Amino acid sequence: MTSRISETQLALIDTIFRAHHARGAAPTTAWGVFDRSGLVHFASAGELSPGTPPNEHTAYRVASCTKSFTAAAVLRLRDAGELQLDAPITDFVPAFTKVRLPSADSPVPTVRMLLTMSAGFPTDNPWGDRQESLTEAEFMALLSNGLRFDSIPGTRFAYSNLGYALLGYVIEHVTAQPYRRFIQERFIGPLGLTGTGFDQSVPAAGGIAIGARWLRGAWEDVPFSPPGAFSPIGGLFSTAADLAHWSTWLAKAFDPAAAEEADAPLSRASRRELQQLHRPTPPGDTHASGYGFGVFVEHAAARRTVVSHSGGYPGFSSHMRWLPETGEGIVAFENATFSRSAVPASAALDAAFPTLPRPVDVWPATRAAQAAITALIHEWSDDAARTVFAENVAWDMPFDERRRIIGESLDAIGGLVPEEAATSDLPTTELPTDARSAGLAAGLAAAGLAGESSAAPSHLVWFIPGAFGRLRAEIELTPENPPRVQSLAVTVDRV
Repeated sequence: MTSRISETQLALIDTIFRAHHARGAAPTTAWGVFDRSGLVHFASAGELSPGTPPNEHTAYRVASCTKSFTAAAVLRLRDAGELQLDAPITDFVPAFTKVRLPSADSPVPTVRMLLTMSAGFPTDNPWGDRQESLTEAEFMALLSNGLRFDSIPGTRFAYSNLGYALLGYVIEHVTAQPYRRFIQERFIGPLGLTGTGFDQSVPAAGGIAIGARWLRGAWEDVPFSPPGAFSPIGGLFSTAADLAHWSTWLAKAFDPAAAEEADAPLSRASRRELQQLHRPTPPGDTHASGYGFGVFVEHAAARRTVVSHSGGYPGFSSHMRWLPETGEGIVAFENATFSRSAVPASAALDAAFPTLPRPVDVWPATRAAQAAITALIHEWSDDAARTVFAENVAWDMPFDERRRIIGESLDAIGGLVPEEAATSDLPTTELPTDARSAGLAAGLAAAGLAGESSAAPSHLVWFIPGAFGRLRAEIELTPENPPRVQSLAVTVDRV
């Protein structure tokens, strides 16, 4: 598959990451760019040892990026009918019965609450990062001693490593096998993630980066923590090649041209579910954002949905970030405590992909409706309007009132430019095939209708040029088959 990502975009991404590394963020910085075909670009800065830069097969600790694997495992078990997301955690972790809830009417946290970081536990990043190696006995003792809650379970978001550690025990209870083995056998192995694993024995072809922290003016190595009860929160090591493959596999669930893979570790439907915004984060952002299942989800401007997760462990920072509608994304790694690889990764994705690189593919029926409405604007006919509009349109505004408003708008822009009349010959009621739809779109563009946008296949905005201005036309189609136009807005747009 040929990548749609240009050399200019890749150069911009490289510049942002190299500038981040030049500020002394970490001994090494590594990053990869991927699309729906997988990893298409890798680059790095710094050296693991003299003369040895990282490569796409060098393993770093990816820390909390592991949570997406944990969430996928829970959904797999749900799909197999082995657990329910709204089951209480006490069904799987009996020791939790000793935990005193924050109020008499508090619900016991459920699997879903743990997945969405809404079980009521306090945010626990500094503490949680140091708990990975706890034994099962130590973890059960922690629960038996009781827990504190910041909120009533199920009422608000708070990032919780403890919640994902508990999910590891849910997986072990249901499967009767260790969490790490289940992830290895059901996801890492089947997906061919050969450089991914839970300890330093991971067979990464490019070696393993050693974590570091800046202390007394120099980089000091940070010892690896061994796997344990908190491995489900962030225990994985992985490479740019593997983490890009994992991210690509998740994002591909939104590719309408991709078929369901035989024996997939998780269905396309469940991978899409994983990447939905299930629990909003606290207010303050200018756009909707929150937590899905093991990933963050942002609905940003320019129709962009961004799925991401960061990872931070003593000595390491990682980030994965992608646009599910198109599949483009970035993975990033650094071997330093608190180096915040999410910062250049976020800046690079925003700079290189400021808007979706291709428009929404509208229905052929939407294209036909566009042509019909353009013809009506050029020369109104009640009979033609009745074939295009759903019955609500005339009830919402009588046809004679629509004619009056459109006439006033045409006067305001000095009438349509002469070449606009060419669109009056385009089909108005017959639904075109996909191939004809492409030709229709080309014809409309040639007639001066470029500059369109769409928020969904059933929606379209386009512009019709006049002598000294243009009209903005917007339509929405009904969900019936065949669809009809249920709303039309025609306004003057002076440019």
